[in-house]
Amino acid sequence: MLLEATLVGVVGMNALAVLLVLGRAAAFRTRLYRPMLLNVGLSVAPVLVLGAGVLLVAVALAVSLPRGVAIAVEVVVLLVWLLLLPNAGYLVTELNLSHRRPEDQVPEWYDILLVLSLAMSGVLNMLMNVFLVQLAYAGVRFDAVDALEGVEIRMLTVVVLALASFGVYVGRNVRVNSWDVLHPWSLVAKVVRHLRDGRHARDAVGFTLVCGAFFGLMYLVVVGPLVRAVILLDA
Repeated sequence: MLLEATLVGVVGMNALAVLLVLGRAAAFRTRLYRPMLLNVGLSVAPVLVLGAGVLLVAVALAVSLPRGVAIAVEVVVLLVWLLLLPNAGYLVTELNLSHRRPEDQVPEWYDILLVLSLAMSGVLNMLMNVFLVQLAYAGVRFDAVDALEGVEIRMLTVVVLALASFGVYVGRNVRVNSWDVLHPWSLVAKVVRHLRDGRHARDAVGFTLVCGAFFGLMYLVVVGPLVRAVILLDA
């Protein structure tokens, strides 16, 4: 029951964010802020990749492909998922209200609730992605859901949240997009040039630590009860 309620809440928060973006343009005769809609789509992309990856692995096993092929598919899916994961949390950066124009007749309370909905949808998308990967990892690696409370999975979660937080910083401050990974050397060079500035490097470390702590605490609040519920169901 808790898992179903959480999933409904996550889907509902994404739907609310989209409806508020669309409603802003329709109700107040302002421009439709398309970047917000794009960011919502990118925020949902990691879980779609994850779902497609699970299906691919299931098909590979069903047709009795060599185990090495299935493992290769799993690795590729996880790498793509990890590269896309910062897009989920990136929505927290919408809190700066930079979309408001002086001539807009939109009440400030509306925009505050809009960006809060966007930010919370991104946080929830991030946490559900991590939770689903944890479930898959516990099943494949340990063949037991109680491993979700093990040290290995907890450490893996900390690393993933830290990498995702750094990815959010890079996306916002270095101004790179997911498709930039198609040119990896150019992407790495751009990030390195940015971090060579000592001030930028300090900002990157500070943002990664604080944002990672934020995601970690939200993880305890949202995913912690889900983990306990799943373990109790399996007992």
